[in-house]
Amino acid sequence: MTDPTITHRRAPAKSPPGGDGARYVKIFDTTLRDGEQAPGASMNQTEKLEIAQQLARLGVDIIEAGFPIASKGDFESVALIARVVKGSRIAGLARAIEQDVRVCWDAVRGAEAPRIHTFISTSPIHMKYQIKKTPDQVRAITREMVGLAARLAAQHPAADVEFSAMDASRSEPEFLAEILGIAIECGATTINVPDTVGYALPLEWRDFICEQYRLCPALSDVTVSVHCHNDLGLASANSLAAVSAGASQIECAVNGIGERAGNASLEEVVMALATRGAYFGATTGIVTEEIARSSRMVSNLTGYVVQPNKAIVGRNAFAHESGIHQAGLLAESSTFEIMKPADVGFTDSDLVLGKHSGRHALRTRLEELGYRLTDVELDEAFHRFKDLADKKKDVTALDLEALVGEEIRERQDSFTLLAYVSQAGSAITPTAQVEVEVRGRRRRGKSFSDGTVEAVFKAIDHAVGMKGSLADYQVRSVTAGKDALAEVKLAVEIDGRPYRGQAVSFDVMESSAKAYVRALNNAAAAKGND
Repeated sequence: MTDPTITHRRAPAKSPPGGDGARYVKIFDTTLRDGEQAPGASMNQTEKLEIAQQLARLGVDIIEAGFPIASKGDFESVALIARVVKGSRIAGLARAIEQDVRVCWDAVRGAEAPRIHTFISTSPIHMKYQIKKTPDQVRAITREMVGLAARLAAQHPAADVEFSAMDASRSEPEFLAEILGIAIECGATTINVPDTVGYALPLEWRDFICEQYRLCPALSDVTVSVHCHNDLGLASANSLAAVSAGASQIECAVNGIGERAGNASLEEVVMALATRGAYFGATTGIVTEEIARSSRMVSNLTGYVVQPNKAIVGRNAFAHESGIHQAGLLAESSTFEIMKPADVGFTDSDLVLGKHSGRHALRTRLEELGYRLTDVELDEAFHRFKDLADKKKDVTALDLEALVGEEIRERQDSFTLLAYVSQAGSAITPTAQVEVEVRGRRRRGKSFSDGTVEAVFKAIDHAVGMKGSLADYQVRSVTAGKDALAEVKLAVEIDGRPYRGQAVSFDVMESSAKAYVRALNNAAAAKGND
């Protein structure tokens, strides 16, 4: 058991801007880097920028925009986000390798506040089998590469360096503390202690972080961060345990997406600190009312469905069926709700938009939702809005998010569905014909199969020259009522790799076809980046 007096060796309290003296915990979002590493969650440049802009509205302190050395596409996405997104620090990830560090700097240097985030493994098992380096080599590489990153960052008045010790939770405490000390000495101002494989337990992890403060006193002069994975379902709990030990940055992802079982969930750690701030003596700068919208956006763009009972953002998070619960809720909401739905952005929308609404009203409503479109983009969105308004009495905020998000996501696609025709019935074999724009050229495809949806998918395969195997298929209504938009989310396996697609339309078949084309676009983009 760690000596309890160690708990007094914590980082000095930092007050939030305009705060009341509570310790400020930075939120480092890795949705666009670690989150995108979830199987099938790849996004194109437009989608990444859309999420990055929403993360800035959410109030995220640091956005890890990607892994610039991974591909040309990743480099370009990070560089674009660095140039365009304001209000958050923009980080890129780099292995402790000279080319990685230099390429990372080239990608992020255009940001208001750039960060080079470099890492190397420190656990015995990783050093022996993963990076095949001795402890002395890890010491030397850390010194050299953090020093290089610091010299590059010195070219920008607001740039900084973060260092991560990969698989820290399985590292020897004394060796880990030594490496962290070297990184601080060489210029790292944020030190990340990751539970890379989700091995830690909350009480153990708290003691581990306290022990690092004891073994490496220099940690008290920098930001100590944690990056916890969810392999045992403990990522959020471990992150909060680290905060109680003195950590002042949490690395997390929207909806908890990421490698394997995912990362600590942004909405969970943020609302835990918001709800139990007095216990932790800590706060964040997150605009919590933007949480629900951020969750929907990430779910839509990655194709990863949020489970109904997911904490904070799940469909059932604020649902009450028990009569006892309902009675208590009606008498006083705090009897069974420790936070209000409005606190995280779940509010009933009554946007009064219909077929008689004009461009100005649409632009105003879209700006309220965070979309700022050019005149050309607004014209395209307005035409789609009018088509929608002709079929619906009222257009809700969720309808607009789905409609405009779909419009934005189509702009960089290699394939665009232009038209489809399907025939089916109990006495005939389902057949389908499609017309698809394939990199600027119109192509037609046709097919027949045992099912209507399968026939359309095979016709699309014929048109684009790719073949996908359907692995998952889900349909839901965006809003309530018979005139609700139908949203389809699916997963397609191509060459042994999963790709996800999502689309909305009044017609389920059209949504299915568009979602399938979206998955093929993700596959084409991935092949282009390989």
